[in-house]
Amino acid sequence: MSRLSMPGARTALAALSLMLSVPVVQAAPPPDSAAISSRALDATAPPTTLAALAKARPVTAKHAMVVTAQHLATKVGVNILKQGGNAIDAAVAVGYALAVVHPCCGNIGGGGFMVVHLAATKTHKARTVFLDFREKAPIKASPTLFQDAQGNVVKGRSTDTYLGVGVPGTVMGLEEARRKYGTMSRKQLMQPAIALARNGYVLEQGDINIMHTRAKDFAKYPNVAKIFLKDGKPYQVGDRLKQPQLAHTLSLIEHDGTRAFYHGAIAKAVVKASQAHGGILTMKDFADYTAPWTRPITCDYRGYEVISSPPPSSGGTTICEILGLIKPYPFAKWGYGSANSVHYLIEAERRAFADRNTYLGDPAFVKNPIDKLLSPAHLAEMRSTIQADKATPSSQIHGSLGAAEGMHTTHFSVVDAKGNAVSCTYTINYLFGIAQMAGDTGFFLNNEMDDFTSKPGVPNTFGLVQGKINQIEPGKRPLSSMSPSMVLKNGKLFMVTGSPGGSTIISTTLESMLNVIDFGMNMQQAVNAPRMHNQWLPDVTAVEPGLLSPGVKSQLEAMGHHFKDVQSWGADEAILRSSKTGLLEGANDRRRPAGLAAGY
Repeated sequence: MSRLSMPGARTALAALSLMLSVPVVQAAPPPDSAAISSRALDATAPPTTLAALAKARPVTAKHAMVVTAQHLATKVGVNILKQGGNAIDAAVAVGYALAVVHPCCGNIGGGGFMVVHLAATKTHKARTVFLDFREKAPIKASPTLFQDAQGNVVKGRSTDTYLGVGVPGTVMGLEEARRKYGTMSRKQLMQPAIALARNGYVLEQGDINIMHTRAKDFAKYPNVAKIFLKDGKPYQVGDRLKQPQLAHTLSLIEHDGTRAFYHGAIAKAVVKASQAHGGILTMKDFADYTAPWTRPITCDYRGYEVISSPPPSSGGTTICEILGLIKPYPFAKWGYGSANSVHYLIEAERRAFADRNTYLGDPAFVKNPIDKLLSPAHLAEMRSTIQADKATPSSQIHGSLGAAEGMHTTHFSVVDAKGNAVSCTYTINYLFGIAQMAGDTGFFLNNEMDDFTSKPGVPNTFGLVQGKINQIEPGKRPLSSMSPSMVLKNGKLFMVTGSPGGSTIISTTLESMLNVIDFGMNMQQAVNAPRMHNQWLPDVTAVEPGLLSPGVKSQLEAMGHHFKDVQSWGADEAILRSSKTGLLEGANDRRRPAGLAAGY
């Protein structure tokens, strides 16, 4: 029985039933049902009630599952699996497909992280590895790149210009994953994306809502307007978007792999455009780019093994630190949305984000004190400062060992019939990055350099106040919140999860785990449930409608908590292996109704 029915939740349910009457966007239908008729941008997703949440059901499948934020990309991944490809093959195909059908966020002009779980075979034990294809700063970059002569941060320089473009990593990352663990050819995996770009696809409401957010910016650049405007006007529902320039670029990559992107005509076009528009990218930046494999972050939570992203992602460390802080508390007994659960989660997030923003950075440049951050002694010391009946002002919390990310990222999850799995989050930061393309390459360029500290102590776009450890340096990867994650139970795959959402990625991914492990939700409930987020500074907790009943909110405010209502954020695309049925549960986030969970 779901713990949504516990006493604390029943109180919230009664209040919420009176407060909210907006219909809920339903979970994605099974793959053999009619196409979703209403799709919208996540920011327009209506709030949910606990009554609707209790009825939410995931898509189920016996063998394999793919969940992405765009239904056509999901279908590409499922088809690859049905053709005999493994989870890595499907992930590569999905990665390229999203670059076509979800151009705001899927990309070949950005970068990201991938967690790969390889199931046990007759000759190999099960293992999980991490692939870092995060963007890198150009070699001409400097700590004061986004400051004027007086040391003031220049607004827009890191987000709207070629100075904000980091060296893209996606093509290297996808090819490295395919080369090392895939079973199919690059041509087999890229042909679906090339066909979608060349032949086009019909735009639905969700696609239109996203494209309209940058229509005025598209109009500024003739090469962009030629593709993403129709006779100078924004596209409408039912129009077909064709991207022949992108099809050509993808064909070059299909033929020559990473050489085409990092040494050939594509790199030359990006460097030429960068130099023409005041940027600092060089051919050496592209030639020197690498996508290394490393070990993921792991931690234990109530008998489950949580596996997530290491630096330059801050996600895995911060998630594990929060889990370590709340582990002694009886969240399951308290219930979802209860005053105790919310209070202690806020306090844990507040402390973990203080450490995140103080100590973590690119491991090639800084020593990340992960062992100390996750040590029982450090966790106990921080936990001892949490008061049961009072919020701790963030001004009283500092990095305690001594002396950002774009909201419009995208995440996808894949599990194949043999138990292999991929959790991948990649991004170009803003919706459509800098909204510019290099010549006729057909893909948007990132503004990931904004994720560096433009100036220590000055908040970035997402309000994160960071220190010198994440300052801009040549060849450095900016600290990220992207947190593609997995959960194992007794060494076997239990859950695949992750989300876009800037700094909220960490709390969204974490809460999807808590909703299943502590609150007994199915995968769709866990993804749909209203969220909260505290990142230390500013001293306020963002909450989605439906999380807090009026009584609980008043109780927490009396304790000193401050709340800001936010309509919606994130888009958790998650998969769970049900311990009850043995079936895979796929859940497309209600905040991304253009997405789809599908399997077979």
